[in-house]
Amino acid sequence: MIALIDYGIGNLQAFLNLYQRLHIPVMVATTPEHIEQADKLILPGVGHFDHAMQLFNASVMKDAVVRRVTEQNVPIIGICVGMQMLAFSSEEGVEPGLGWVPGRVRSLKNALAHTQLPMPHMGWNDVVAAKDAPLFKSFNPDDTRFYFLHSYYFEPEQADFCMARCDYGISFSCAVRKGNVFGVQFHPEKSHHFGEQLLKNFAEL
Repeated sequence: MIALIDYGIGNLQAFLNLYQRLHIPVMVATTPEHIEQADKLILPGVGHFDHAMQLFNASVMKDAVVRRVTEQNVPIIGICVGMQMLAFSSEEGVEPGLGWVPGRVRSLKNALAHTQLPMPHMGWNDVVAAKDAPLFKSFNPDDTRFYFLHSYYFEPEQADFCMARCDYGISFSCAVRKGNVFGVQFHPEKSHHFGEQLLKNFAEL
C-alpha cells in the first residue's frame, strides 16, 4: 500500500488518480495509523520551503513518518518541494530540512544570473538518468522528459546521491537518492507516460 502524506499541501488527487488507474493500492494518509499500514510513502510539496516544513513538523504524522523511514527503511519519495525538504536546508528559508539526503537547496535564479533564461524553470525538459537508477528502469535514455515548475534546485553533498540531471542554464540534480529515500524535482503527476512509469517503478521497489 502506498500512502500519500496529507499534511496540508500538495496535489494528492492527481497521484491518487494515477495509482488507481494503474490498479496499485493507494490511500491518502491523515493519521499515524495510516503511515504504519503503508509500505511506501509519497511526500508531495508545492510553494515555499519554510511553509511546507512548518506544516509537516506540525502534522500528527511526522513522528510516524520519521520512524518508518529512518528506523524501518520504508521507501519514501519527495516530489518537487517534497524533494527539497529532504535536504539539510534551503536558501529559500530558515527552517531546517529533514536531512535524509545530505545536501542543500540553492536558488536557481542566483545560479542563472549570468543568463537571460526566464524564471521559474517551467515546462518540459530532458532528463538524463544514471544507468542503475531504479526509478528510471525501462526508460529510453534518448527520450526521457518531465514537466518542471521550480525556482530552487537540490545540490547533494555527494555525486552518488544524484540519480538524474537536467540542464537549464546549469546542469542540476533533478532526482536524488540515499538508501530508501528518493526525491524528484519535476512533477511526475503532470508528466504523462513518463511520470506514470516512474511512479509505477517506485511502487515496485
